[in-house]
Amino acid sequence: MPFLIGLVALFMPRLVVALLFFFTQWFSGIFDSLLWLILGFIFLPTTLLWYTAVQHWFSGQWTLWPIVGIVIAIMIDVSPAGSRRRD
Repeated sequence: MPFLIGLVALFMPRLVVALLFFFTQWFSGIFDSLLWLILGFIFLPTTLLWYTAVQHWFSGQWTLWPIVGIVIAIMIDVSPAGSRRRD
């Protein structure tokens, strides 16, 4: 099941962010302001999801794999193919 959610997150990250925001407590306590969540939702949704995953699963420790993941997430968000995805 987590693998399936991960695949959906790659194809429709804004939908996953909205579902997590409305139906879970995934984002509670991670950001000081709702502004960061809104900006992440608009501009870098995959990076937002990975950043929050690092905060939850890696206890906020930015070691090798979280850094590799954030670089990949940023590349997905800013790639030219990202504008062709449907959200």
